[in-house]
Amino acid sequence: MKAPFSIFICLSLFLVACKTEPKKSTVAEAEPSQSILEKIASAHGYENWKAVKEFHFTFNVDRDSTHFERSWIWKPKTNQVTAISANDTLTYFRKEMDSVAYKTNGGFINDRYWVLAPFNLVWDQNNFEYEHTESVTAPISNSPMQKLTIVYSNEGGYTPGDAYDFYFGDDFILREWVFRKENQAEPSMTTTWENYIEIGGLQLAQDHKKPEGGFNLNFTNLKVVTE
Repeated sequence: MKAPFSIFICLSLFLVACKTEPKKSTVAEAEPSQSILEKIASAHGYENWKAVKEFHFTFNVDRDSTHFERSWIWKPKTNQVTAISANDTLTYFRKEMDSVAYKTNGGFINDRYWVLAPFNLVWDQNNFEYEHTESVTAPISNSPMQKLTIVYSNEGGYTPGDAYDFYFGDDFILREWVFRKENQAEPSMTTTWENYIEIGGLQLAQDHKKPEGGFNLNFTNLKVVTE
C-alpha cells in the first residue's frame, strides 16, 4: 500500500517543480528601427558587404557616338585600389596617396559612387544632412515615389556641398536620382537607376540613362570576390 502514496508524493513534487519553473518570455525583443539610410542600403544587400574581399568594375560612359571607360579593382578590407585605363595601371593604398594617386582617387570616388551610392548613404552619413519625403513625383518616370535628399558638408572631400535627390519605391530600391552641384536648385544631371543585377548578394544597377536619350553611364565586368 506504500507504492501509491510514493507515486502521489513524486507526482506532487513534479507538479510543484512545473509550477515554480520560471516561464520563458514569448515576446520577442524589439529590434531597433532602421533609418531611411539603412533601409535603402539594406535593400541593395549592404549586409553582404562585410564578406567582400574584392570589388571589380568597369565604368563606361556612352554619349552619342563616343565611348569612355576605366576599370577598377578595390580591396575594401585593406583599401587598396588598382586603376586600369587604356594607357596605364596604378595600384595604391587610399591611406598612403601621393599627388598622382590622389588625382586618380578622385576618379575612383566618382565611379564607385555611381555603382555603390546606396552603401555610401551609410558610409558617409556623418558628412551630410538629409531629408526624407514619403510621396513625390519622380522627375523621369513621373511615377509616385519616395524621395531622399542629401547635402554634403562644405568641408573636405572631392565635391564639397553637392546635393543628391534619390527616388525609390516601397522596396527602397533606387530608380532615379538627381545630382545638384553645390546644392544649386536646378539639376546638374538626372538619370535612371536600372537594369539591376545581383552579384555576391549585392543589388547593382548597371545602367544610368538620361531622359532625353543619347547618354548611358553603365557598368560592365562587375565581379565580387567574397571570403
